[in-house]
Amino acid sequence: MLKKYLKNLITIILGCIIMAIGTSMFLLPNKLSTGGFTGIATIVYYLFKIPLGTFTLIINIPILIFTFFRLGKMVLINSIIGSVVYSIFIDILDRFPPVTTDGLLASIYGGVLLGIGTGIVLNANATTGGTELVSNLIKTYNLNYRTSSLIMIIDSSIVLLNVIILKEIEIGLYSAIAIILMGKVLDIIVEGTNFSKLIFIISEKNDKISKEIGEYIKRGSTGLYGKGMFEDKNRLILMCAAGRGDLLKIKQIVQENDKNAFIIITNAREVLGKGFNKEEI
Repeated sequence: MLKKYLKNLITIILGCIIMAIGTSMFLLPNKLSTGGFTGIATIVYYLFKIPLGTFTLIINIPILIFTFFRLGKMVLINSIIGSVVYSIFIDILDRFPPVTTDGLLASIYGGVLLGIGTGIVLNANATTGGTELVSNLIKTYNLNYRTSSLIMIIDSSIVLLNVIILKEIEIGLYSAIAIILMGKVLDIIVEGTNFSKLIFIISEKNDKISKEIGEYIKRGSTGLYGKGMFEDKNRLILMCAAGRGDLLKIKQIVQENDKNAFIIITNAREVLGKGFNKEEI
């Protein structure tokens, strides 16, 4: 149990450091932000010279308190750790010169780093406060909302506020790039890219096809009974979940056995169970 918690703690710290690098070394020196409480703190940083990390931590306190009642003790503890570590490293790295002063490069690399770091932290059942925590709170009321979509909506509103107060339209244009990249990378880290395929096969030779799929590809298939409405005829439909690398082999097996077979292929966001590990989902 202790080993698992320490591993989770190291993961949170790593994610926070990556986020802090993206913020302090790319976005902040160029007045850019991906919104959130950090975006609010960026405005205060340039108007009143208050350290970004320190002010971010201060405005996170009320939302962290509310977290206890909605998300539970463990999420609260992890989020406090994430918020503190992120804020500390922002202020530490702010003392170093920026990697680039080019707005486009800063928005690209800053957005990617923020997406990677945020995804790592969220996968560790934590947040760094701000919009990640707000989005998690909103999802306790409605699970249908996507984390990345919620974060992008909230962050875009705050970036617009940055543009209005700092009176530089380029801040909004470059920040929009950072937000979009952050959202896309966040989806990849949280939800993965190795989507499996769900294959439906309608054939007169389903028995032989399913046998060869099991024998040569080591994938099981399930027979679903359906009815062809055009011919008013009952049919057996094979359903098979497989990795993208198996797709061509399955198509070859089907076509070799029945050139008139009907094949439907679609993406499967998640497949859990025997034969599918985390790397294949």
